[in-house]
Amino acid sequence: MPSRLPIQDIFAGLVTSIGTAIRYWFHYTLVAFAWLGVVPLTACRIYKCLFTGSVSSLLTLPLDMLSTDNLLADCLQGCFVVTCTLCAFISLVWLREQIVHGGAPIWLEHAAPPFNAAGHHQNEAPAGGNGAENVAPDQPANPPAENAVVGENPDAQDEQAEEEEEDNEEEDDAGGEDAADANNGAQDDMNWNALEWDRAAEELTWERMLGLDGSLVFLEHVFWVVSLNTLFILVFAFCPYHIGHFSLVGLGFEEHVQASHFEGLITTIVGYILLAITLIICHGLATLVKFHRSRRLLGVCYIVVKVSLLVVVEIGVFPLICGWWLDICSLEMFDATLKDRELSFQSAPGTTMFLHWLVGMVYVFYFASFILLLREVLRPGVLWFLRNLNDPDFNPVQEMIHLPIYRHLRRFILSVIVFGSIVLLMLWLPIRIIKSLLPNFLPYNVMLYSDAPVSELSLELLLLQVVLPALLEQGHTRQWLKGLVRAWTVTAGYLLDLHSYLLGDQEENENSANQQVNNNQHARNNNAIPVVGEGLHAAHQAILQQGGPVGFQPYRRPLNFPLRIFLLIVFMCITLLIASLICLTLPVFAGRWLMSFWTGTAKIHELYTAACGLYVCWLTIRAVTVLVAWMPQGRRVIFQKVKEWSLMIMKTLIVAVLLAGVVPLLLGLLFELVIVAPLRVPLDQTPLFYPWQDWALGVLHAKIIAAITLMGPQWWLKTVIEQVYANGIRNIDLHYIIRKLAAPVISVLLLSLCVPYVIASGVVPLLGVTAEMQNLVHRRIYPFLLMVVVLMGILSFQVRQFKRLYEHIKNDKYLVGQRLVNYERKSGKQGTSPPPPQSSQE
Repeated sequence: MPSRLPIQDIFAGLVTSIGTAIRYWFHYTLVAFAWLGVVPLTACRIYKCLFTGSVSSLLTLPLDMLSTDNLLADCLQGCFVVTCTLCAFISLVWLREQIVHGGAPIWLEHAAPPFNAAGHHQNEAPAGGNGAENVAPDQPANPPAENAVVGENPDAQDEQAEEEEEDNEEEDDAGGEDAADANNGAQDDMNWNALEWDRAAEELTWERMLGLDGSLVFLEHVFWVVSLNTLFILVFAFCPYHIGHFSLVGLGFEEHVQASHFEGLITTIVGYILLAITLIICHGLATLVKFHRSRRLLGVCYIVVKVSLLVVVEIGVFPLICGWWLDICSLEMFDATLKDRELSFQSAPGTTMFLHWLVGMVYVFYFASFILLLREVLRPGVLWFLRNLNDPDFNPVQEMIHLPIYRHLRRFILSVIVFGSIVLLMLWLPIRIIKSLLPNFLPYNVMLYSDAPVSELSLELLLLQVVLPALLEQGHTRQWLKGLVRAWTVTAGYLLDLHSYLLGDQEENENSANQQVNNNQHARNNNAIPVVGEGLHAAHQAILQQGGPVGFQPYRRPLNFPLRIFLLIVFMCITLLIASLICLTLPVFAGRWLMSFWTGTAKIHELYTAACGLYVCWLTIRAVTVLVAWMPQGRRVIFQKVKEWSLMIMKTLIVAVLLAGVVPLLLGLLFELVIVAPLRVPLDQTPLFYPWQDWALGVLHAKIIAAITLMGPQWWLKTVIEQVYANGIRNIDLHYIIRKLAAPVISVLLLSLCVPYVIASGVVPLLGVTAEMQNLVHRRIYPFLLMVVVLMGILSFQVRQFKRLYEHIKNDKYLVGQRLVNYERKSGKQGTSPPPPQSSQE
């Protein structure tokens, strides 16, 4: 083994490594060019060509593919088109799996005998897949009338029987015809399944498909992706759009659609609706002429179009309606009019619709969360008219597949009515009351600028970094809300003698628990056991047909029960109204009063005043709950707890001043000197620094650096941060934090700020340079030193990489297995002992 490698070996190894790097660079460049350039650019150009509406665009398509105009914009638009086609393909495959494993509707699976047709959809409580608990008209079946216990609605079975007859008349028309023609000799047609698509013979990985494994097989995949993009654009966008366009032109609605600013979307949806109607008619004709393959294929296409339209309605239209209704009902709260909303829509229609959709989605989400919380408090069976999202048998896609359109339309209308009524009760009516009682309180100040010395950016960062984390992570809001709901329910139950209806009888629950379990098990045995050979389809149908809600508990029915329920609803509406009044006034009033000490008479955005007031209210409620929890332990324990908490608060304040005050301020000032000032302020002007804004930006930078540190490799800063986070506030170690975290970080930041300043202001003037040179050095020394540090880091990294390359070359030339062999072999000298056995090459 030589003491050092020969130069030619190092040079040969270096050339080999450079050649390998160049080869990989060319390959990955080709991969990136194909997937990020060719695929999206081709999709965008084909999309524009198809929707131009002229034959000349088809003739010039090859030349348009090679055009270099608007490459970046077309690539970005093409990425969006490819994403849409990819989502459509994945949704189509997933819907196919839902139909295969969950079972197709009875009217499509005509070859199999009807599965308990008399009880079809008996327990299907119409709640929407609107992302929330939607109101439904169906009611659960009556429980046994034993022990003077009554069910939720005695007339539920009659209504269900009527609905079942209507459903069976529509969905089971082909059953008798198929039974009559079961022996017509067309068994092959009956067994043909349009859903049995052939899968790829070869299992592909992401590396092989994208070309990251070094092979060129991905070029074939690029060709197929381009072809599938073209096919999906043609089938799922071009054809429905032109069907809707020709229909709207023929009906004379083209001008109204163009005035909506969403001509393409509305036209495509109309095309899909007409396509669904056409598929229904063709399916009926294929049924009459006994074309079984065509009948099944048309039925599957109708299911795809139906589910797609229902998803658009449930996820897109319903939240949009809720968002616009919320905005309309809250116009007086912001001193706005419908004319203002119309102008904003005309100026930015896409942004306006997206914001209203987002607000509607948030409203639906919180409504669903509140319903889930109510289910934890109330007796099972009280909310029978709302779909339980936690039900393991709840599958909205299966409901979209199996239930007829009129059922979805009915639940959609009921959901809109219920959600709209709640908005009127909790938003519009409280605003009217506030304007009557407190004329000067409204409107809220929602201006986008402020004359206050505190910048809006600083307040936003304070809100996002301090207020919201405390309210969301440590607020115990859900437990408090659940306790309030339980207290209200108990009060209303005893006032109206509805305790058994709302919360159930505790003494009877223990006695009837075993009986209820047995009844549920008996119901499952009777309804939920599928016939052998029917698989998951029969199991899903059995789930739809099993009677009675899951976990239903009986209750005692008092006298004048309907009147008591009416009074309960009135009491609930009054409670919601009072709660809405408190939420709209108390946080904002407290926030305005507190912010007035800080900003004076300057108006602040109500988002910050509401957040400040809400934070103070949370602190007050938290302190009261803690004191109430300590009171049973005695005065001595309370004083001991107050002493411990006071000490902990003092330690926390010291740590907060260091880590949330000094460190962000120094970090923000350093960022200002290194990045912002050299880019924004010319050399002939003096930069101005605002410590408050520097601190606010430093808070954001500190959180980003901490997150990157925790995600990075293990080193001393990551270890210290993890230890501090593990200790928490209750076990805070002030000495450890100052010695291990605050002192080193503050020292590094102070050195980064002071050393360049000392050099520019103390050393450079001693050299006798001109004033212009001193100003240049003073203004550019911070970015210059940053470049020096980065360059030194790159050089040290390259040195480490060269050492690794040196070891790699040495091991490749002289390492056999796991043992080094001699470089110079001396002839005539044999070892006295036999050579040790060589290990196997790894």
